[in-house]
Amino acid sequence: MGVDLLFVAVVLLAAIAVFDLTVGVSNDAVNFLNSSFGSNAGSRRVILIIASLGILAGVTFSGGMMEVARKGIFHPSYFTMPELITIFLAVMLTDIILLDLFNTYGLPTSTTVSIVFELLGAAAAMAVLKVVQLGEHLSEAINYINTAKALLIIGGILLSIVVAFVFGAFIQFLSRLLFTFDFSKRLSRYGALWGGAAMAMITYFILIKGAKGATFITPERAKWIASNSAMILLGCFGVSTVLLQLLLLLRVNILKVVVLVGTFALAMAFAANDLVNFIGVPMAGYQAFQEANLTSEPLTVTMDALAEKVPVEAHFLLLAGAVMVVTLWISRKAQTVTETEISLGRQDEGSERFESIFLARVIVRMAISLFDTVRRIIPAPARSAIARRLDTTHYQATTGEENRPSFDLLRASVNLTVASAVISYATASKLPLSTTYVTFMVAMGTSFADKAWGRDSAVYRVTGVLTVIGGWFATALTAFTVSSLFAVAIYFGQIYGIAAIILLAIYAFWTNHHSHKQRASLAEMEKVFNLKKVTDVSETLSMSFEHMTILLHEIRISIETTLEALFTSNLYLLQGEKTKSKQLQAWANIIVANIFKAMRLIQREDPHMSSKYGQTVRRIQRLVDSHRDITLRAYIHVSNQHKELLDVQVKELRLMANLLFEILSDVDDILAGKSSSNFESVHEKDKQIRELAEKLHEKQLDRIRDGSSKTRHSILFYAIIGNLMAQSKQNLKLLQIYAEVVGHIESSEEFDME
Repeated sequence: MGVDLLFVAVVLLAAIAVFDLTVGVSNDAVNFLNSSFGSNAGSRRVILIIASLGILAGVTFSGGMMEVARKGIFHPSYFTMPELITIFLAVMLTDIILLDLFNTYGLPTSTTVSIVFELLGAAAAMAVLKVVQLGEHLSEAINYINTAKALLIIGGILLSIVVAFVFGAFIQFLSRLLFTFDFSKRLSRYGALWGGAAMAMITYFILIKGAKGATFITPERAKWIASNSAMILLGCFGVSTVLLQLLLLLRVNILKVVVLVGTFALAMAFAANDLVNFIGVPMAGYQAFQEANLTSEPLTVTMDALAEKVPVEAHFLLLAGAVMVVTLWISRKAQTVTETEISLGRQDEGSERFESIFLARVIVRMAISLFDTVRRIIPAPARSAIARRLDTTHYQATTGEENRPSFDLLRASVNLTVASAVISYATASKLPLSTTYVTFMVAMGTSFADKAWGRDSAVYRVTGVLTVIGGWFATALTAFTVSSLFAVAIYFGQIYGIAAIILLAIYAFWTNHHSHKQRASLAEMEKVFNLKKVTDVSETLSMSFEHMTILLHEIRISIETTLEALFTSNLYLLQGEKTKSKQLQAWANIIVANIFKAMRLIQREDPHMSSKYGQTVRRIQRLVDSHRDITLRAYIHVSNQHKELLDVQVKELRLMANLLFEILSDVDDILAGKSSSNFESVHEKDKQIRELAEKLHEKQLDRIRDGSSKTRHSILFYAIIGNLMAQSKQNLKLLQIYAEVVGHIESSEEFDME
């Protein structure tokens, strides 16, 4: 690389830094927003204002962390300026692609882990290229890497996962025993003492975490703060306790105060600790370019100067903070990542985002066995006392049904306090860790202690946690591999290698954007289905039928797409419909859950209405079951590379499907209130579809006898025919329920409901 090209590369690093800030904040916003949002500590505007102030304050504390990018992972004295620029470009391009991918799927990952392993991968690749070029043994490449620091970071991250979960669960368990779910009366007695301890830990976190790297705090003042931390902690506890007691006398909810202050503290810590993950590398590249240009041979001089302490430009930090604040307010992906953690920790049961996996089922089974053993050891009076203190029905009674938060303010306070304490202790011990890992695992530990992971939701929540943790390890492996490959491509390809990677990044962003848009649309649709408050039975039934029209419409489109994809062996489309079948199942479950909510309101004196609700649930379940069976069978057939169906079978299935689509269209119109005169027409078409199925059965028998239809073809053909008939039947039954309960059309006694 020439000097001019290197200047362009530094400018490119600056541009990438802005983009990296946006994707990084989208991912890490979950660290400091989930407790406030999940507990409804304030309006969205208030929470974001407080978090924004925390970010702006935190960036001024981030100067010391910038050294990690320069010398924390590798020894800069072994590399020249062009080689460092190659490493930094590979790292930043990998980072924006990787973080945007995780944001798209709503999985919180560690920007610390990603940047560490990206630096490690790119530096290792460059070290290997150098020793090969110099004719040295490959083992010499290890000298280029700061292995002690890298291993310390990795060890700290792994340890933090366990420590954060255990401490989160333990402190929440003790806090819940003290306050219970009905904590309003107990809060007035000793809430100020508890809140004072929490505020002291949060203040301690701000000072200890930020003082060392603050651009405006002298080393002497930072040393004084560290040596007098016990006195500061005691003083904060006393002052906070008095102030909170005064607020209690004024009938102010002090838990909201604790949560909002904690949100400020964690936002500040995020900016102070994690800003290096986004702009540390570009700033190191800029500093390398500056140092090299001060020498007579900028392209060949080694970067020994970067191993020394380099002043940090405060205006760069403030500019980065401004970009982070803007991203925090406008990023939809930040909301997606936040929703993932909140959904995994919410107190109520409901539609779960993750399906269960084998490992999650094993873990839950082992946990149940362990708790059963512990339960037998604990005396019965103690078990009863603990059960009364942890009675979750008080949460239902005190929060109400409408606008119920995902968890209460007590848990949100513990989330923020424990996360602060763990990170503070690690920082004071000079043990690097990931703020994302700590805050996420603390949140999972507190939700576990609050019995949010009940028997009906545990496997799904554990699956979600395992998915996120697995994503962390995938981040490390992917970051190392991709950044090393990018470094090699840039080293040999120069400007062409950089251009190719940028085009790849643009394609990845475009794909992720459309994928996220689609996922967001599906998530919004789920919100439409979910009726949080049910007070009127007839209104709920009417709304449920409206929701059914949406479900039936999507089922019709999906069946049509699935069959055409089967006929043309389009595996890509079938994969999409297989995924969609899970979404339709989730929608159906939400509709059923709404019906169950209404059934709780039905009086025993009205068994007829209760019976109709039960029938509706059964019909919906059979509809999605038959749809899923069609989709899964088609997917398996094509993915296993089996031969396509015979042309005559395709023609016959199209006849059946088209007749079913007419039925579904008529049912859709009736349930949507667009038509009330097609009931008999639907009944007639159902008869036609059954008569057609009988004729097709005879023709298929002839093909089986003459050997033209193989076994797999016959099984698939009959399965689809049967499921299409099931779709027709269940739609007809839904129409009769609609007629009898809603009363839009006259009921007919001609049809049996069994």
